[in-house]
Amino acid sequence: GAMSVDSITDLSDNASKLLEALQLSHPHELHPRRSRGKKKPLSLNPISWQVPRIVDRCCTHLETHGLQTVGIFRVGSSKKRVQQLREEFDRGLDVFLDEHQSVHDVAALLKEFLRDMPDSLIPRELYGAFLSTATMEGPAQLDTLQLLLFLLPPCHSDTLLRLLRFLAEVARHAESSWDPEGRKIPGNKMTVSNLATVFGPNILQKEKPGEKDASALNFEDSAAIILVLQRLIEHHHSLFMVSPEMQCDVLRRLFQTDPDVIEYLLRRK
Repeated sequence: GAMSVDSITDLSDNASKLLEALQLSHPHELHPRRSRGKKKPLSLNPISWQVPRIVDRCCTHLETHGLQTVGIFRVGSSKKRVQQLREEFDRGLDVFLDEHQSVHDVAALLKEFLRDMPDSLIPRELYGAFLSTATMEGPAQLDTLQLLLFLLPPCHSDTLLRLLRFLAEVARHAESSWDPEGRKIPGNKMTVSNLATVFGPNILQKEKPGEKDASALNFEDSAAIILVLQRLIEHHHSLFMVSPEMQCDVLRRLFQTDPDVIEYLLRRK
């Protein structure tokens, strides 16, 4: 007689806000053949992975074709081709990005999408709170960032995590390396600092694009934005994980009010 739900978002609108804190499982963590006996904290992401197709496909394309591209995100693109891709995504077409697409065009498309979102990836009401962490240090800074990430709507949280994973992978290929046969593999030169400089203003926005003073950031804000995004890239794995203690506390609190949801989640686990 338990409630049948495919995701937490199917529940009634008056459900406890704590239900939002139970959006904890990656799809791969629910796989029946996952390794047993390993105690890992569950991630923040909801059972239904909510990442816009355009973001996931751009990141996947650049991970496949662009990690060795020098100056990725800093080299110019074709405005005409970027606009065409943007219009195809806007029309809901199943856009297929392959090796024939320019890495720089796809990179520009990703930046444009993040810049022009109606509400920025980190909601504007949290802009000041995120920037305030720039003056913190050590564990206090990371603990505060994690609590702020807990406040993001699921689609923003999922999309930000997908982007941060991608940016960390780009930064991992910043320096040149050598293959087993001794041939040099060029680095892309995009360090964490460089990526934070490029993406920070697109993710942390004080005003909507086009509004008065939207691009007029003072030096202190610009420096804080870069530092905050650096920390998010460097520590994204731990920041987006919920400790077992916190998860158990939420489960205990919900057991009396929403037992059907608890049963559903435990079955999925």
